[in-house]
Amino acid sequence: MRVVIPFKKENAKTRLSEILSEKQRQDFALEMLLDVISELEASEKFNEIEILNSSIFSIMNTEFPGNVNVLLSEKDLNGALNEYLEKLASHNMDEVLIIMADMPLVTKKHLLELTSLTADLVIAPGSRGGTNALLIRKPDKFHVDYYGTSFLDHLKIAEEAGLSVDIYDSFMMSTDIDEPKDLVELLIHGKGRAAQYLRSIGITLDTNTARLVFNNYK
Repeated sequence: MRVVIPFKKENAKTRLSEILSEKQRQDFALEMLLDVISELEASEKFNEIEILNSSIFSIMNTEFPGNVNVLLSEKDLNGALNEYLEKLASHNMDEVLIIMADMPLVTKKHLLELTSLTADLVIAPGSRGGTNALLIRKPDKFHVDYYGTSFLDHLKIAEEAGLSVDIYDSFMMSTDIDEPKDLVELLIHGKGRAAQYLRSIGITLDTNTARLVFNNYK
């Protein structure tokens, strides 16, 4: 099975700009991506991991495992992913997982559970109506429509295409990191590089108030 991860380092995570500098946001985004890749590899379900990026220069000095490829596209998220699905369909390839790069709480266990579901389309909802992962078994009959309440949009697309759907409901997989309040969940539950990065720059958690603490903030 293959997996594709849309990733953008430039202007990453702008909603965190009130607490993280541009350089810190870029570094943090990369650490989250590496957390996701680590769990994908640990699951041993994916023989090909592809990162969909707009610029090779943003990650050219990053060391990825040997089975990770970087694909370039200047299109927006929907355009790049739909072009990717069209290419899979044209080569009679099926079973691809699209997973977002800002999900540092995803684990091997979640990935194994999600991929064990048997519907034509498996959706892992994100917070605020988004879509954090899509397992697409018939790329010739499906297209993505992210932004807004994409979870509802993807359900509608699947229904119109006559595809069966399973919903994988998981708190950890629904937690994408976009806003400062999301960092609280990461510091509580995270065990990977992204949580470690926050602590390394002085961001910790007050366990009495569940609020972020900035200690010797760098």
